[in-house]
Amino acid sequence: MYKILSWLALILWMGLIFFLSQQPATESNELSRIITEYIVKIVAMVHLDADFNINNSSIREYAHFLAYLILGILVTIILQVIGIRGIRGMGLALLLCVFYAVFDEIHQIFSPGRGIQLKDVFVDSFGAGVGIIIVWVIGWIGERGGTR
Repeated sequence: MYKILSWLALILWMGLIFFLSQQPATESNELSRIITEYIVKIVAMVHLDADFNINNSSIREYAHFLAYLILGILVTIILQVIGIRGIRGMGLALLLCVFYAVFDEIHQIFSPGRGIQLKDVFVDSFGAGVGIIIVWVIGWIGERGGTR
């Protein structure tokens, strides 16, 4: 059951990334604006005196980072499920995530007003790398805890 859920989570997450990437620029910008306003309202409720300045561009970069951090985690888990672990698994996970980031950027050129952004590939790759490291650290802690 764990294998099936792992694969399902990965496929759904990749589908979400694909869906969001095919949005025309106007829809994508509107979604970023709504999320930005929501974040600003939450921060204002939590910290009334906050001098908080965030823009759509920042939200978009954070979204790319977070989306690929999660992708990195999910890809690494799948590789572990099928028996590919350690440095080899981490390298393959990063390679697969970078490939998907490049594919995602190429895919965007078919959406009105969108184009390829090399910066997005770097942000995506960094996010995926952090996700991969998170899985590795959790696994390492788990192994160390199990030996005592």
